[in-house]
Order: sequence, then structure tokens, then C-alpha cells
Amino acid sequence: MDLALLRTFVTVHRAGSFTRAAALLGLSQPAVTSQIRTLERQVGRPLFLRQARGVTPTTIGDELAHKAAPHLDALVKIAESGLEEDSSLRTLHLAGPPEFTAERALPALTELTGEDGQGFALRASFGTADEVLEGLAAGHQDLAISTVRPRGALLSATALCDEEHVLVAAPRWAERIGTGTLRRSGPGALERVPVVEVHESLPFVARYWASVFDSRPVCPGTVIVPDLRAVLACATAGAGLAVLPRYLCAGALERGEVVALHEPTVPPLRTYFLAVRTGTLAMPHIARAHEWLERAAVGWS
Repeated sequence: MDLALLRTFVTVHRAGSFTRAAALLGLSQPAVTSQIRTLERQVGRPLFLRQARGVTPTTIGDELAHKAAPHLDALVKIAESGLEEDSSLRTLHLAGPPEFTAERALPALTELTGEDGQGFALRASFGTADEVLEGLAAGHQDLAISTVRPRGALLSATALCDEEHVLVAAPRWAERIGTGTLRRSGPGALERVPVVEVHESLPFVARYWASVFDSRPVCPGTVIVPDLRAVLACATAGAGLAVLPRYLCAGALERGEVVALHEPTVPPLRTYFLAVRTGTLAMPHIARAHEWLERAAVGWS
């Protein structure tokens, strides 16, 4: 059985689409279709059921994928190890949310890019969870950091770390609200406080209100800026309250530039996932970066 046909088959099985598999393989869709038909003739059974959107593997297709994929991944690892010996520099393409990637992932990974590093070049891009996962699935990135766990066989993910969210405002707002008022009166005490957020839908504030107060925020956003670092800057300047990851505002809290308005018994958490295309951890430079981020995340809180 031709290894090229098996490689195409496994890629289609993971991608769930001839079109997406063709993009990942650098082939035309007709070429992928032809290879799958050739393999189906050799096997003597259909491997996929064609649907309006993509394909679904048959039972025989699933069995063949589960048998063939580990061996193909091992061959890729052998081939990539040979490339590592021939070239000391490989490029890793990383995507993730701008703040977390800039503040946490990139500083960790750049330790591998220095003069004494292990042959590692880095290219980073920012985007929403949907954008970075779509880019990873399309082959534009090697690793993606996302707050959404990907579905399907094409991408696999590992829980990387949790971030705690904190309700903060400048000290003058805390004084105006009054110590203990929020604890006694609930979120109604904040109804007249302006809100600083990253989007009109108030994703951070709404998640905090639902988790802590079991309600919805009633105030619209006063300042909307699509970067949490800018949200922190606006909150520090007194623009209003904000909900921020603790790692991002810890310094401002220590310096007294902002104050935690509420300390719930169980603070809201958000999980970050480290995603790859299934099988690509066989590539040493991707595996190295993946392991490095997992190690670094142990100390993140």
C-alpha cells in the first residue's frame, strides 16, 4: 500500500474535509479525491461517506486510520529528526490571544531563540480563539493558545493553565462605593460605575457577574478597547471598573494603582488550551515548544 496514499488518507480523516486536507498537504482537491479513490479501490471498501460539508469516515475508514496514523506519525518524526541534524534552525509559528501570548507565552519561548538556544526561530500572530484555531487547522500555525477546546480529530489540545479574574477599579471608585457596600448590597452597588471592556458584549464583566453574582451586568460599556492591557491602563486612570486576569493586574494591585472591589470565595477562572494539529508533535521543534510552554505554565497563576 502506497505511503503517499496513506498519508493523504490520514490527513483527510483528521481534517474531515478533502478541501482542508488538500490545503494542509499542498495538493489540489482533485488530487486528494483521486488518491482517496485509488486507496478505496485497493482496500475494496469505501473509506469515507461524502456529505454536504466534508466527509465522515466509515467503520473501515476509522479502523484503517487508527492502525496507520501512529506509524505515519513515527515516520514523520524520523524524517524531522534528520532535518534537525541538517539544519540548526527551525521556525515555529505560534498564535494566541494578544495579552496572554505577549505577557506569558512569548517570554517563555524566547528562551529557546537566543544565541545559546536549541535552533529555534519564532513567528507569532494574535487573534480570537476562533481565529487562531482556524489558522492552526489551515496549517498557518504550528501551535495555538486558545480559551476554547477544539473539537474534531484534526486538532488536539492540552489544558495549559487557568487564569483568575479580578474585579478592579481605581482607588477613588473604591472609596466612592464604600468598604463592604458591595458585600452587603450585591452588584446593585456598581450600577452607576462606568465599565471598561474589550467588546460591546462585555465578555469579562458578564462572565464575572454570572459566576459571582448570578446575574447580568446592567451598565453598558463606557470605554471599549480590544486589548486587556489597554483596559488596565484605562481602569488605572479612573475610567471605571474592569474585570481582568490577575496575572495582568497583579503589579497594579500591589502598587495600589487599582483596588480589588470584591474577593469572592470562588473566583471566576478561565482555562487556556495549547492546541496542535494531530500528529505534529512528532516534529521535534513543535514538541520542544509544546513541552517548554507546559513547563512554564506550572509556575503561572
